[in-house]
Amino acid sequence: MNEDPVAQAIIFEKLGAKKLHIVDLDGAIAGESVNLLVIERICKAVRIPVQVGGGIRSLVTVEKLLSVGVDKVILGTAALYDKEFLEEAVLLYKEKIIVGIDAKNGFVATRGWLDVSEISYIYLAKQMENVGVQTIVFTDISKDGTLAGPNLEQLELLQKSVSIRLIASGGVASIQDVKKLNDMNIYGVIIGKALYEKTIDLEEVLEVTKLC
Repeated sequence: MNEDPVAQAIIFEKLGAKKLHIVDLDGAIAGESVNLLVIERICKAVRIPVQVGGGIRSLVTVEKLLSVGVDKVILGTAALYDKEFLEEAVLLYKEKIIVGIDAKNGFVATRGWLDVSEISYIYLAKQMENVGVQTIVFTDISKDGTLAGPNLEQLELLQKSVSIRLIASGGVASIQDVKKLNDMNIYGVIIGKALYEKTIDLEEVLEVTKLC
């Protein structure tokens, strides 16, 4: 792993990644985009599409990210608590708006996972579909960073509940995990820690699936 995020982005691109998923962790906690300059440098350094989440709670932030080269913007907390902003963002930017649903024990977690609501992840996904959101990133936060495998049961239930595109995130640790998601016809998968820990080979993944 390279501690320079720009250098690491270039490494992922050279390995064959089709998209780059960035989370502004500082932004998720602060409630506003914190690492905009770094994100801009990454967008200029790679040719593959970049999607960004974390602390995006205003149209101004969405516009800033898109203006520096971000391909898609992921809304999390704002999608739950600011319906007017969500609807306006979807109306203006359509498929460029993705909603990230982070769940713990089936309930939506927000504000950088600091809070867990009483809202079911299935209920929120249906609400997002009604608003016109075309893609959801679903993360079971109890799995994220554990390398314990994705929550296939929750993903399957989500898949049966909505007809929009689903990207799986959290827990993916092996080529077998990716194959299972591929067999479920999941739209995409986000691989993070497994790449850094080298429990999964991106080139091998790309040989067996179109998800990454």
